[in-house]
Amino acid sequence: MNSNAQLLETQLVHLASLTGSEIRASEDSLHLLRTFLDALERGAVRAAQPDGNGGWTVNAWVKQAILTVFRAGENSDMTAGGLSFVDKDLIPARVLSVSDGVRLVPGGSSIRRGAFVAPGVICMPPMYINIGAYVDEGTMVDSHALVGTCAQIGKRVHISAAAQIGGVLEPAGARPVVIEDDVLIGGNCGVYEGVRVSHRAVLGSGVVLNASTPVYDVIHGTILRSTANEPLVIPPSAVVVQGSRAIRGSFAESHGLSVATPIIVKYRDERTDSRTALEDALR
Repeated sequence: MNSNAQLLETQLVHLASLTGSEIRASEDSLHLLRTFLDALERGAVRAAQPDGNGGWTVNAWVKQAILTVFRAGENSDMTAGGLSFVDKDLIPARVLSVSDGVRLVPGGSSIRRGAFVAPGVICMPPMYINIGAYVDEGTMVDSHALVGTCAQIGKRVHISAAAQIGGVLEPAGARPVVIEDDVLIGGNCGVYEGVRVSHRAVLGSGVVLNASTPVYDVIHGTILRSTANEPLVIPPSAVVVQGSRAIRGSFAESHGLSVATPIIVKYRDERTDSRTALEDALR
């Protein structure tokens, strides 16, 4: 963390102890919150970042500061284009320009104040990117997809239609969802509760992952789970599809019951790469 970010952290930790009315009574405090939101939008501070050893470091102070922004904000009329909206006045929708290098296709999408969206990102309507999210270069967020609060999305990720990348804001130290570089998230997928999807992995349509989900790797004969100290991590280049497993017990067996279960059926090869290649012409 650079010195500017460290200073910002120190100042924001102090604000966290104040009430919303106390913060709003001070223009200096409001200016500090706006400076923080600007830093989020530049990618100068993040809710989490790679630790250099293959893992991720959570910056609890960033999420605490976002909570402070909510506490200090007041509901305001944000009506636009004839549509009625009411939200916290400190975090309106971001207004992008051509110089931002983001392609935001018309049709009801929104990027909230305090979200970092890198040049080269494509946003297909309607989609939503929430405060604290980090979306890196070349990623596509497809129609009806959500990038939740503080979710960390890598480079050249494809978040397909109706996929939900969960956010996490409370508790402040909780792990956000992390999607690393070159991942394909299939349509109608859901990734929640601090799950990390490693680089080049593929989630087939309809796969749902959360902190309590066991993932069966049939290639290596292992079961992947989260622990109290570590998130569920989908390995690099894993190809995950939604399967099922039988429920034990006489009642379940007599009725042929099963539960949905994500299964790693292979690891990426040339055939997978050709089927999941991103089309440069779209960019």
